[in-house]
Amino acid sequence: MRSNDCPRCQGSMTEGFIPDHTDSAVRKVAIWVEGAPEKSRWTGVKLGKKTRYEIQTWRCGRCGFLESYAKG
Repeated sequence: MRSNDCPRCQGSMTEGFIPDHTDSAVRKVAIWVEGAPEKSRWTGVKLGKKTRYEIQTWRCGRCGFLESYAKG
């Protein structure tokens, strides 16, 4: 469990997310993917069966610091 205090300035952190989208503008939550990126001619990067987790991000209302987690 994380604290709601910013690790830099002790300001209040608010939960949020960083949206991701495709060329069709379908918005999703950004994901973390295990391993180095492999280029794909058609999709930009290959994901295959690599482990992936949605990214949860917290933002400090005082200094703007972002802290992200990819819980499994």
